[in-house]
Amino acid sequence: MASSNFIDYVKINCRSGAGGAGSVHFRREKHTPKGGPDGGDGGRGGHIILRGNAQLWTLLHLKYRKHVKAGNGVAGEGGRRSGAQGEDVVLEVPLGTLARDPESSEQLAEITEDGQEIILFAGGRGGMGNDHFKSATQQAPYHAQPGEAGKEEWVVLELKLLADVGLVGFPNAGKSTLLSVLSAARPEIADYPFTTLVPNLGVVAYRDYKSFVIADIPGIIEGASQGKGLGIRFLRHIERNSILLFLIPATSEDIRQEYNTLLNELREFNPELMDKTRLLGITKMDLIDAARMKEIKAVIPNKVPVVFLSAVSQQGLSELKDVIWQNLTAIESVE
Repeated sequence: MASSNFIDYVKINCRSGAGGAGSVHFRREKHTPKGGPDGGDGGRGGHIILRGNAQLWTLLHLKYRKHVKAGNGVAGEGGRRSGAQGEDVVLEVPLGTLARDPESSEQLAEITEDGQEIILFAGGRGGMGNDHFKSATQQAPYHAQPGEAGKEEWVVLELKLLADVGLVGFPNAGKSTLLSVLSAARPEIADYPFTTLVPNLGVVAYRDYKSFVIADIPGIIEGASQGKGLGIRFLRHIERNSILLFLIPATSEDIRQEYNTLLNELREFNPELMDKTRLLGITKMDLIDAARMKEIKAVIPNKVPVVFLSAVSQQGLSELKDVIWQNLTAIESVE
């Protein structure tokens, strides 16, 4: 899919249907000229519904659909016949989609499972017909309820990719190359910064037919949490990942400083990201010699598991899969 087709944020005006009015009607037949009230109820208005669809991974199909209107309920009729319900509108969205109020940023709904349905805006209730208002003292009520109005609101739909592992690193750290050799994903790869402009997902096959999903997030730069570069646009995708795999090239001038800078950007964006499991991958090991390797081992952080990698020479890939799977298993056992 072309990079321009990845849409993870849309704003839509939604209007649920109004309920139908209740009927004021009296039974009139040949031998019953003055029958009692038999007005039926109005039908409810149509709902605006979100439904999870595992086959979708972008909000592109909703990009140009700025107004969504559900059907109105039909008024009740005589003979206690209720009006038809208004037609619901179902918006299919990828898993990991959030619905928010654009003014307050309040979360309205969250879709995480295939087929999951949530009523985003309920249709108005239908009014009761005059049959409901008869009594011993009021046997011929000329009163029925109007239908309840629908809701009209703007809503923001925001996609956060669901993945087991998120790749975190500066531009040109080798994230896309690693994803391409671990999975069947084919992200654009080139020897210049910001090759990756949209997140990419890849399924990594593991032993005994097991697998896990890796997300390649566009490169973060220093100041991304304040809106610099592309980072702020895609940092929210990291919030969904169980494990954060920091990738730093072996050719970096200061590996420890680069790791701390990445960590600080995540902390500034969302302090809760500090609670996630972290792994460190030193990439491009095929470009250094034994002396540089010794220097790196002396400065790498000692509180995070470290794997030395080379996507070109296939070094450390099996070890990386093992470490990822062990940590995923540990996370699932705790949950």
